[in-house]
Amino acid sequence: MKVKIRTLTFLLLLALFFLPTGSAYAQGPGPGNGRVMFGTNITIESGEPFEGDLVLFGGNVTIEADAELNGDLVVIGGNIVSEGLLAGDVVVVGGQIKLEETAVVSGDVVLVGGQIQRAEGAEIEGDLINNVTPQIDIPSGRVPPEVPAVPDVPRVPDVPGVPGVPSVVNVEFNPFLEFGRVFGSSLLMAFLGILAVLFFQERLDKVSHAVIAQPLTVGGIGLLSIIIGIALFLTIIPVVALVFAWLFGMIAIGKEIGERLGKAMHQDWAMAVSAGLGTFLLTFVLGSIDAVNNLSWVAGCFTWIIPAIVGLLAIGAVVITRFGAQAVQGPARSVYSPPADPGQASPSPEA
Repeated sequence: MKVKIRTLTFLLLLALFFLPTGSAYAQGPGPGNGRVMFGTNITIESGEPFEGDLVLFGGNVTIEADAELNGDLVVIGGNIVSEGLLAGDVVVVGGQIKLEETAVVSGDVVLVGGQIQRAEGAEIEGDLINNVTPQIDIPSGRVPPEVPAVPDVPRVPDVPGVPGVPSVVNVEFNPFLEFGRVFGSSLLMAFLGILAVLFFQERLDKVSHAVIAQPLTVGGIGLLSIIIGIALFLTIIPVVALVFAWLFGMIAIGKEIGERLGKAMHQDWAMAVSAGLGTFLLTFVLGSIDAVNNLSWVAGCFTWIIPAIVGLLAIGAVVITRFGAQAVQGPARSVYSPPADPGQASPSPEA
């Protein structure tokens, strides 16, 4: 058995040694001491026996009923279908062999990474060897061989850990996701602005006028309102009121931006268009600034100021006008009058 396996191995090596640099094609079987073929399908028909060994790369071998192959058969990367006589050993590498009922193999069948389909009645007079693995004898049976013992390394004392520094840039930041979030929220605010101006145009005018007339006072009242809301956080009413105040104030500021933008472009837009466009631009700019905060905590140390100021103005304007119920007058300006000259005599009354 070992001699046959060595013979088959020699045939494989011999085939690889004579492997040409280009592809070789065979027209068909014929007499001879043996053949090496590449990339072709071979059919051995009845009455035309194949004499000699056959090595085939990348092809299929079909042996019809009553056909004979008198020699060893090696197929690499292909399949064998036999209904006749294989008078020798058969080796299949990376393929399949199918033995029909009338098939006879007088030698061994060796499979290397292959499979066999054996019908009832098919005969294998030799041995069936499936998935052959090389046998390597290792001296002393140890891998790797024994090495001398290494003395233990003395334990190094623990070094106090250095606190980690947070990453400057958020590597999980997704610009497309942030853009979609900002764009969607801006569209929603624009839609709410259009609805609000249809029902509360006069109130929105008073709120926006308060922001323009007294910005410092309005901002201070907004900050005070937030402080009071935080102090009363146990009840939900102040929180809801602050949210609605911020929303109403943002729409009022956006309406004012839309009107001024239309005047700058010499366009006479409808009030709903001005409110929707201005609210969209305001929300988009503030949302983009918030997205920059998500990109880096360093930028967040500064960019939070703008949204905070706008939010304080929005809440303060709504609170000072009581949701636009009353108007706010601008600060009064006194007119300077020069003092009278004390040396100038007052005119005497006419006699």
